[in-house]
Amino acid sequence: MVKLKFFINTIGASISTILAILLHNLGMKKLILILIISLHVNASTLHMSISASPSRVNPILSTDSVSSQITRWIFNALITYDKDANIKMELAKSYKFLDDTTLEFEIRDDIFWSDGKPFSAKDVLFTYETIISPKIYTPYSSSFRHIESVKMINDYKIVVKYKYPYFKALETWMMEILPKHILENEKDLMTSKFNQSPIGTGPYTLKKFSISNDIVINANPKHFVHKPNIDKMIFHFLPDSSAEFLMLKSKKLDVGSLNPLQLERQIDEKFRKDFSIYEDLAHSYSYVGLNLTHDKFKDKRVRQALSLAIDRDELVDILYFGHGQVCNGPFMPGTGAYNKDVKAPKQDIQKAKKLLKEVGYDENNPFEFTLMTNTGSSRGYAAEILQHQLKKAGVIVHLRVMEWQAFLNTVVLPRNFEAVLMGWSLGLKPDAYSIWHSESSKKGGFNFVSYKNDRVDALIKQAEKVIDQEKFDKIYRKIFKEITDDNAYLFLVIPNSITVVNKSIEPVTPSIIGVMHNAIDWIKKP
Repeated sequence: MVKLKFFINTIGASISTILAILLHNLGMKKLILILIISLHVNASTLHMSISASPSRVNPILSTDSVSSQITRWIFNALITYDKDANIKMELAKSYKFLDDTTLEFEIRDDIFWSDGKPFSAKDVLFTYETIISPKIYTPYSSSFRHIESVKMINDYKIVVKYKYPYFKALETWMMEILPKHILENEKDLMTSKFNQSPIGTGPYTLKKFSISNDIVINANPKHFVHKPNIDKMIFHFLPDSSAEFLMLKSKKLDVGSLNPLQLERQIDEKFRKDFSIYEDLAHSYSYVGLNLTHDKFKDKRVRQALSLAIDRDELVDILYFGHGQVCNGPFMPGTGAYNKDVKAPKQDIQKAKKLLKEVGYDENNPFEFTLMTNTGSSRGYAAEILQHQLKKAGVIVHLRVMEWQAFLNTVVLPRNFEAVLMGWSLGLKPDAYSIWHSESSKKGGFNFVSYKNDRVDALIKQAEKVIDQEKFDKIYRKIFKEITDDNAYLFLVIPNSITVVNKSIEPVTPSIIGVMHNAIDWIKKP
């Protein structure tokens, strides 16, 4: 097969000449078999979609879901999760705790970067030093602030010393690793060309990147597990979800998402015959974030009034046809951090008006603000529903909907907003620091609403040093209640995740971390 590909790609070689040589060397039966396999392999392309352009294809700088969707295929971490959410080795060969604050990693010695250079502990140390560098603005640095030192024992062993026992000592090293030999002399990583033409150790390499266009990644033949069975992934740029749906219906996409309306009303038996459907509660929620540096949101009664004016059950029914549930706080149901005693507020227009009147707002002096969100999702519709609901309480909401990158770069990151309608994805192990601690309101942090609560700050710091899971969960349930009482976010809905996969692909199995957990083993039947 290698010879066949070589000949076919040789400039000037005629097909008849190629076939004559192969027929002489291999015989007819073997030639036919190789031709069939080669055609199948060359046709092995997985088609997916993205709703926006990635900001940077660099794991330590990627802060949006689209960027993370691409970087996950190009880079690896020391450890990751398996399909059952258990820790499994990736770049690391093994790990062990030498004591309560000291973690040792043995690193595999058979891994190469996609440019052929060997991977080693030097890259791990370099990545750590880059993340904590004051020259880099990354929200992920907060996960590494508990580390006292990282020492390289040899090319394939590192020892991490923590300042104290830390509950996410292992999970910290789920951050993907960068290549030292490419970036060690980079003057400004924030604007580096590497962010659009990366070198990684992952199962795929980036072939084509351009803003507002398709992204193509190719199978990495040097990947340490094995070369993925699917040769190429194409992420089609489809900012409109209806365009993605049309592409799915015409089988031009292999993996995609359905919204509840499409699932309930717009797919037919042929679609169900072509695609397997996987539905589960998403690891995310939608919310309205209020900029707490603005005077109009500083009074807690205003935030409470806005929350009481919202009918969250109506949002679930209208937007999701019941395929979701009301969100009542920052941590996901099913985790120990979830506080089931905290109930989401029911709509109470009269109480909302009363609270606003106490602050000085009424029909003659209505409370008003601008709510901003992005295109390419159902958030535009959600914003209109919220506008209608809040109007019942006498609140005037001005809407502004923008393309994702413009929204991210000119509104969210510079904090140039009064209120934003967004979504947040959660990991399997909650860590409140990056969003809810006041220290994370600095530039590059995820606390872009500038939330500050001294009790929450203290509880977060207390929990970081708690290893006992039951004690940790108890503290986090207190954090849960404090945050919801403050109404810094107006928590809205936890939607269901509805993923569809072409039935010609196998083996596909559902998992808590998503159906694509074993995508390098997927085979796409012709």
